[in-house]
Amino acid sequence: MDWGRAKNVLIYAFLLLNLVLGYQLWNDFREQQGVSLGFGSLSESTQRAMEEKNIQVLTSIPADTPSLPKISYRYVRQASSEPVQLEVPADSKLIFAPNDLASALKNEIPQIGTYSYDAFAAGGSGDGSFTLHPLFERQWPLFNASLELFYTDQKITAYRGAPVDIQGAGGETEVLPAQKALGTLIENYLPEGAVVKEIVLGFYGQTFDSQTQVAAPVWRFTIESDANPSYSVYYVQGASGDVISP
Repeated sequence: MDWGRAKNVLIYAFLLLNLVLGYQLWNDFREQQGVSLGFGSLSESTQRAMEEKNIQVLTSIPADTPSLPKISYRYVRQASSEPVQLEVPADSKLIFAPNDLASALKNEIPQIGTYSYDAFAAGGSGDGSFTLHPLFERQWPLFNASLELFYTDQKITAYRGAPVDIQGAGGETEVLPAQKALGTLIENYLPEGAVVKEIVLGFYGQTFDSQTQVAAPVWRFTIESDANPSYSVYYVQGASGDVISP
């Protein structure tokens, strides 16, 4: 018996077995990851479109479908075109700790506690500023309005933005499920190779030449693609399912 050949056969067999087991583990992990992100809630046609267009979803798909009204909002005062310098600069790392940020800046920006940080807004792309949006009922961001915090040498040194008064405008309706809104985008709008980075429920509306503006519930999808080096944003209206890409 040729023991050298038999030894090689055993080595190749073990290597093949390891490859099979490794693939199975990777496949199981991918399936579990998909379940944890909510891929199982997507329709078969959407999942098929994801595979055909090589689209990735790197964030969890919200399962909640709350009932929300339209809102009206107005600026309490006119915002200055130039940043307002803070008397006491704050550590820029506080942007990731909302309660600490509010405590540090409440004397100079009293409304800061009703805003939330937007990691994918233009101001958060490394240009020396952070962007925050006011919250309706301290939960859902109004994407039309923003507060900019400017930082230098890891210190928040200035801000720009005016306080916003937000009121419910009545007529609550149940919001379209996020998986249906995402399915519409994947099947009809997103380019090949697109990556969905974030899904957020909030409010958005067209602006008019009026003191008071109106916004409706929307799902905001932040997309990364080869065609656009910066992030693209799609809004899907929560009631009608219409897609807006400003």
